[in-house]
Amino acid sequence: METPEWTAADEHILERASALIAARGAARLTIAELAREARVSRPTIYRRWASADHVVREVLLRQVVLILRELDPEVSTRDQLVDETLQFADLFRDDPVFGRLLTSEPAIFTQYSFERIGSSQQVLLGFLAAAITRTQSGGTVRPGDARDISVMLLLIVQSAVLSHQAVSSLIGETEWRTELRRALDGYLRP
Repeated sequence: METPEWTAADEHILERASALIAARGAARLTIAELAREARVSRPTIYRRWASADHVVREVLLRQVVLILRELDPEVSTRDQLVDETLQFADLFRDDPVFGRLLTSEPAIFTQYSFERIGSSQQVLLGFLAAAITRTQSGGTVRPGDARDISVMLLLIVQSAVLSHQAVSSLIGETEWRTELRRALDGYLRP
């Protein structure tokens, strides 16, 4: 899936929706409230998105795209790929929208992240598959279908991030990151 582009008007509305979700959660987002916050009419929002659920999905996609823009798009070694994957995990956990969902609304996070592979996961999988293909050609990542490897890499990172809070009393932050690095490096190593 190609990385989407949004108009300035879409960006404005999605920015306001992101702020509302970060402050109050996704479950409470309404089109009426979003219209007030964004200072646009409800029909303006409905012309773009069919429901609050569609707005939430678009916000999550946009947040992933914003995080990916912080990463090196030209990863060429396994070490770089592991570093960028860990950087993604850090940025994801620190993101106000995803942070809110992870800590306060894990059921909603699960609904949007695990019940189906949505557009945000597709964009992330595209980034990972391209990076894996580059690193395979340099010989630092094992052979195999780059798409299959990217799916498993995503599952490893999603599981670690989603479980982070639950295991924080069992493993320190530095140790968690060290062990996740080992898991990613071991999985990718030729």
